[in-house]
Amino acid sequence: MTGPSVGFVGLGNMGGALAANVAATGVDLVVHDAAGPARAPQGTTFVEDVASVARAAEVVVLSLPDGTVSEKVTAQLADATDRRVTLVIDTSTIGVSAAGRITDLLAARGIGHVDAPVSGGVAGARARTLTVMYAGTDEACARAEPVLAALTDRRRRVGERPGLAQALKLANNFLAAVALAATSEAVAFGTAAGLDMATMLDVLNSASGQNNATAEKFPRQVLTGNYAAGFTNSLMAKDLRLYLGEVRELDGPLSMGTVTSSLWEAFADAEPGVDFTRIYPYVRGD
Repeated sequence: MTGPSVGFVGLGNMGGALAANVAATGVDLVVHDAAGPARAPQGTTFVEDVASVARAAEVVVLSLPDGTVSEKVTAQLADATDRRVTLVIDTSTIGVSAAGRITDLLAARGIGHVDAPVSGGVAGARARTLTVMYAGTDEACARAEPVLAALTDRRRRVGERPGLAQALKLANNFLAAVALAATSEAVAFGTAAGLDMATMLDVLNSASGQNNATAEKFPRQVLTGNYAAGFTNSLMAKDLRLYLGEVRELDGPLSMGTVTSSLWEAFADAEPGVDFTRIYPYVRGD
């Protein structure tokens, strides 16, 4: 990849895979993670703090657990002495409000912001089939494009204002949460009645009940017993809380949202931090 110098902050399951994709393009990637250098992908240079990333890179990509952490890291980037960073791309799921606050904070320091949450899981990141939905000004998005292209082959600009991509990501995760929970209940019913799970999935995927859970999550994670999609139930519960909060701000409909969020909160409380596909045995009462 030719273009600006790039930094990356946050090397968890998703961030590590995305950073590895950027490094694979040949860019001299500077990285940092609060957990230390063990997470740094091959071919990257680990630095000890966020300020060092700000001093080394013009464009910094974030992959962080929530809005509180993103705001803290963004402030550290903006306040770093002798910083080079002039653009921040945030791939975290943080909500519309947090994205707006981060945009304002960065704009006050003359730094651009592209809101760029991702969907498709860790496997999708590694296969470069992950979807990045992004929003920002024309100038910021044009500067971000070479870096976004290094992250994945699937990208879609969804608006001119940071926060719009967050709205779409929260809507997406709400739908994914509903589908996985509903499919868990349906499959639990069918198997209790005596149906074979594989047979159920084959038929559902050629019928009107087909969805991402029946087509992807159940065949690859539940039926196989892998339960390793790479996204935790705690993160899904967090995303649904963000979704409910944003919908309430807009005085929107919440009947399905409230029920769905309640189920995922209960699951996360009962088994915190497990793969979100384990909602099937949770729903089944195992």
